This record gives sequence, structure tokens and C-alpha cells, in this order.
Amino acid sequence: MKIQNYINGGFVNPIQNNWIDNYNPSNGEIYGQIPNSSSKDVELAYESAKKAFPSWSKMTLEHRSRILIKISELLEANLEQFAAAESKDNGKPLSLAKKIDIPRAASNFRFFGNAITQFASESHESIGQGAINYTLRQPIGVVGCISPWNLPLYLFTWKIAPAIAAGNCVVAKPSEITPMTAYLLGEICTKAGLPKGVLNIVHGLGTTTGQVIVAHPDIKAISFTGGTATGAHIARVAAPMFKKLSLELGGKNPNIIFADCDYDDMLETSVRSSFTNQGQICLCGSRIFVEASIYNRFKKDFVEKVKQLKVGHPSDASTNIGALVSKPHLEKVAEYIEIAKEENGKVLCGGEIVTVKGSENGYYLQPTVIEVPTDECRVNQEEIFGPVVTIMPFNTEEEVLEMANKVKYGLSTTLWTNDLKRTMRMSTQLQSGIVWVNTWMMRDLRTPFGGVKASGVGREGGFEALRFFTEAKNVCIKYE
Repeated sequence: MKIQNYINGGFVNPIQNNWIDNYNPSNGEIYGQIPNSSSKDVELAYESAKKAFPSWSKMTLEHRSRILIKISELLEANLEQFAAAESKDNGKPLSLAKKIDIPRAASNFRFFGNAITQFASESHESIGQGAINYTLRQPIGVVGCISPWNLPLYLFTWKIAPAIAAGNCVVAKPSEITPMTAYLLGEICTKAGLPKGVLNIVHGLGTTTGQVIVAHPDIKAISFTGGTATGAHIARVAAPMFKKLSLELGGKNPNIIFADCDYDDMLETSVRSSFTNQGQICLCGSRIFVEASIYNRFKKDFVEKVKQLKVGHPSDASTNIGALVSKPHLEKVAEYIEIAKEENGKVLCGGEIVTVKGSENGYYLQPTVIEVPTDECRVNQEEIFGPVVTIMPFNTEEEVLEMANKVKYGLSTTLWTNDLKRTMRMSTQLQSGIVWVNTWMMRDLRTPFGGVKASGVGREGGFEALRFFTEAKNVCIKYE
């Protein structure tokens, strides 16, 4: 099938009739085409958004809220369709798409539909001066939202929902690798009564379509989730144009395990935090540091559990590890396993490309555990973004803290300990935007989300997102 752009409330072909093949990761076959939108398509989307902005930005909060909540309800009503599309497009297990991806996308719309009705500004009485200051939070205008392929609808809606809730109109581009659920979202938005032009979805390559969105002189803010190198490029383009930027980028997250942890809970969660979504989550704990006194026990038990994970077709209910998103990505991840061997890493399990019966050309890889002799190796310093984790022991809190922070990234950390003082000490010293203690991926949508260093700029989530998608204006009134 051919996916179309969603512009001004309707579906349209790309103006220059350029198309990109869309692959099914589970079998390596082309199953559709998507537009490779040009500057003309982006301009059409922008003009549609610009035209819609005056009325949408003045619409009551209650009306906006009702529309967002209706979108949420329609996503929930169409869970099966959206989950099947997400699984086919991305390669993730269907069970994961049903349990996590689509419900979270629905929650994003519901959360921000409610949050906008509670989003308050401030006032300050200037006592003795006979004046009062109050702050307006006004929508920016037309904004650009660009999302990645690993959690396609989940992260697409994480940007769109707060942007339109705050009164902006959006030109959005999903990843060209996983466009299907973004395409289906257009129909849902129309059914929910979202006015024409409020959301415009243009498909295409990052280097063409994405570049045009970022460089457009009248798209006033860019929210991007993706690789650090791409984020750096966006910053170089957008910063001289004085655009607002929110960049959620890469991670190389430490999973730090002390001997006083709740061992069984830690073990189960560490398997999940290593390999959920084939390890293709920026929050996965890809560097596992284990206190030396329990290291050998952990290594034996962890490897045993990882070997039990089933690699299979995404639609198989028993599958734990589905297909990686693309052939080039599979090749990149497999290359890192070879690099690890060259750096004296020991592959404890996995490491091999898998052939799944009936889907022999799919992009499958065994979940892989590598024991490394030093944290200085490339596989511990560079983002792999696949079903590959490293393990190594540590002796002291100071030693593991230094290793945890000694990467260019700083997105999340998982810390396993029942020592409250240690928790408090380390949480303040870990260089990451998120610290999970005795858990992983426990999300409250009210909390700020984002990283430090090369993991990004700005924060998403809760009122932080609504602040990003609005401009603060102070009004001072003298009444005496």
C-alpha cells in the first residue's frame, strides 16, 4: 500500500510524486511505499498550519481538552489495528505493542488533554509600588515535531499531544522507517474532530523532509527525538534562527547493582531493562556494573535467564525478542559484537544472527551478553541500541560512580541498593537526567524527562512540555 501525507485534514500524495520503499523487518520484504516529501509538501503543510493557528489558539481549553481525550478514546478503541501495524512496521513483538506502545500513545493524548486545563501561570503583587505582574503563557505558532523509529506512535504522540494542547499547530514527521501508525493517526484525528490544519503529518527522509522542517524560517520550535549526531546537526541549523529546541538524544545507561539489593527483583528487571524492544530503547541499561561479591552469582543467573528468551516472529505470542528495525541496523549491531571480541570482550551468550523459520530474510539477532575487562572499551562508550549488554564487576561506590559518569551521554541510570544513604549520595552525583532506584521504566507522565551532556537539551513531560510549547510574556500593571 501507499501511505499518504496528512495535510489540512486530508490525505494527499507528495507533490513531486517521489516515494520510498517501506520494509517489513520480520521478513525483509517491501510491503508498501511512503512519500519522500519535498520542500513543496512541507510548505503546503506549513500554510495549512498557519491558517489554522488563529482559531485553534483561541479555542477554549475545555474544547481542546475534549478533542484530545476523544483521540485517546479512539486509539484505545482501535488498539488491535494500531498494535498490529506497529508490530509489522517496527519488528517488535505484537504483545509489546498491545501492552506498551499503543496504550501509552493513548495516555499521552489523555494526559495532556487534562493537563492543559490545569496549566497555570503566575502573578506577583509588587507591594509598596502599587503594581501587579502577571505571566501569560501563549502558544508559539507553528512548531515542528520529528520522532524516531524505536517507539513510533508512543514518541510521536509524546510530542504532538502537548504541542496542540498548548494551542500550537504542528508540522510533524515520523521516522521514514516506521511510518504506518502515524499515517493511521491522521484518520483518528479527523474522526475526533480535530480542526483541519492543526496537525499535519509529512513523511520522508530526515535528510530531505526533516531538514526542510528544521530550516523553515517560520516554524518557530523544533522538538526532536533521535540520534545525537542528528541532534547536533539540528542545533547547528536551528540555533542561528533562534528557534526553541527540545532535543532528546542518545544514551549509554549504567545499571548499577549492589550486593544489598533485592536480588530476585533485580535479576528479573535487569533482563527486561536490557532487552525490551530488542534493546532499542534509549533508556535500556546497556552497561551492567555488579558489586564484586555477587558478580559470579549474577553472571551465572543472568546468562541463564537471557538464554531462555525466545527470538521469533513478532506475531508469535511466545516471542520475547522480535526483529531489529532494519537490515543496516542489524549489521551495525552485529559489527559491535565483533568489535567487542577484538577488544578482549568475552561473549557469554548470544551474538549470532538468527534465522526464523518462515521468515528467513528477517532481521533477527540473539540477545547478547558480553563480559568486558574495562569500561574504556568502545562497546561501553558508544551507543549500540540493540539487544547487546556488557557486564563487569566493581569494588567500591567511588569506582562505579566514576565509570557510570565516564561517558559522553547522561540520560538514565538504574541503581539497585537498599542503603538509603548510598541512594541519596549517588543520586545527587550521577550525571543523568533520570535515576531509577530499585526499578526501571516506571514512568509518571507528570515528571520531567530528558538527559544531560550528549543525551540532549531540554525536558519533555508534564508541565515541562507545556512550558516548552508556549512563550512566557510578563504583563506589569501599575494601579496607583
